[in-house]
Amino acid sequence: MRFSIPHLALGASLAVHSAAARAVVAVDEDPAAVQTRGLVGGLVGGALGTVLGLGDVLKQLDQTRDPGTILDILNGVKPRATPTSLPEVQETLQSIYGAATPTNLFTNVALQLGAGLGPQEGGKDLTSIIAELLDGENSVDNSNNPTNVSRPVYPSAAAGDAPFSVPEAQLRAAIQIPPSFTFGAKPPVLLVPGTWSYGGSVFGANLRKLLTGSPHADPVWLNVPGGMMRDAQVNSEYVAYAINYLSAVCGNNSNVTVVSWSQGGLDTQWAFTFWPSTRARVSSFLPVSPDFRGTVLANALCLSADSELGLGPCDPAVIQQEHASRYIETLRAAGGDSAYVPTTTLYSGFFDEIVQPQHGAEASAYLLDARGVGVVNVEAQSVCPPGSPGAGFYGHAGMLYHPLAYALVVDALAHGGRTGDVSRVDVAGLCSHYAAPGLGLEDVLATAGLIPVALGLMLTSPDKRLVEPPIMPYAKALPSRE
Repeated sequence: MRFSIPHLALGASLAVHSAAARAVVAVDEDPAAVQTRGLVGGLVGGALGTVLGLGDVLKQLDQTRDPGTILDILNGVKPRATPTSLPEVQETLQSIYGAATPTNLFTNVALQLGAGLGPQEGGKDLTSIIAELLDGENSVDNSNNPTNVSRPVYPSAAAGDAPFSVPEAQLRAAIQIPPSFTFGAKPPVLLVPGTWSYGGSVFGANLRKLLTGSPHADPVWLNVPGGMMRDAQVNSEYVAYAINYLSAVCGNNSNVTVVSWSQGGLDTQWAFTFWPSTRARVSSFLPVSPDFRGTVLANALCLSADSELGLGPCDPAVIQQEHASRYIETLRAAGGDSAYVPTTTLYSGFFDEIVQPQHGAEASAYLLDARGVGVVNVEAQSVCPPGSPGAGFYGHAGMLYHPLAYALVVDALAHGGRTGDVSRVDVAGLCSHYAAPGLGLEDVLATAGLIPVALGLMLTSPDKRLVEPPIMPYAKALPSRE
């Protein structure tokens, strides 16, 4: 039996969650403190869990650290509710993820699935969805063999570039170029996904949908083998190659605009840092929910049947995204804490359930501008008027449909691929919407469903480690701290 979640039952708690989250995070920017909050166990969304009848499920999830058991439990969660409006989606997501004290992400995902905010189209469970994920738009084996490559891009596009460890055929096959692509008649836009995801599904219901057909954008996307779960340094090779390849096949010195999500932003910055040739081929960089300083919540995703939460093995890219990882330290020490190209970062303050801290100048998404190329750091809740929908709850995936985020992407593209300019867009009008114009309830639900699918991919990924991959020789690793 399906039903809509009663607004009155949740209304009082939502206001408390929002105010508490702002109060706690605003005065507590210390990463160690944020990490402590992120590792606290216990049930979340108690009222919602009761409404959905998921009390026993939440208890089971809170008591296990075994990936297979967690996946089995999540597979058994069926939608108990049907969201009927965008305000209801935002309110429900806030009731799940908006608590002042972040808790077990797997119990949160169970609540999300039970509230009808997951990807269970046609009654499929997470295992079935993941099994079908690499078909079609998420293919990692695409045939890209145009003959009009105007300059060499492999084994090196220019002197000073890092060497590739991945064969060119594999790098090229990860780029999905739709049949409508004009090869330079319109500005190419490269869409780069995040951890536990592929470009087709990440952007299909949001930015790619909106940009397709635009006179200022011609989107293609990356599907990195392994779903961006393997060594982030290798993931960055796919980004570096795709930038130079797309620019070369489009001819006339075409430059690329890069739009990324999550780890995609971090790896693009790594590509700019160690493949200098890419910088001259990019007009604008627009990372959504990036983690340039990593996240203090990464450890909370490392688990096994024999460990406490946060102490188990993790996917290589997750360890590399820990706040104090060698990957993060190496990038920042090499100059990656500042932009190399005109950059507009787009992120949600306080409410990002994956990346923290994410507020003010200490936000992980915050980039400096030491090179004077132009940087605009856009924290949605600090730009949208207080009390407007756009200043409300948007999580890690929610920024992909945020109306201000899309407007600034379009603004950057329409103005020669520079930075987006808040002064050129109708902030008040945009922030009065819950989602970018052109997106509806189905699109928002599909985007929100990226988080459960990502967690499902994490639970099934085979390559788990206790330490991050060694820094590549070209990156001039920092001296040992031991």
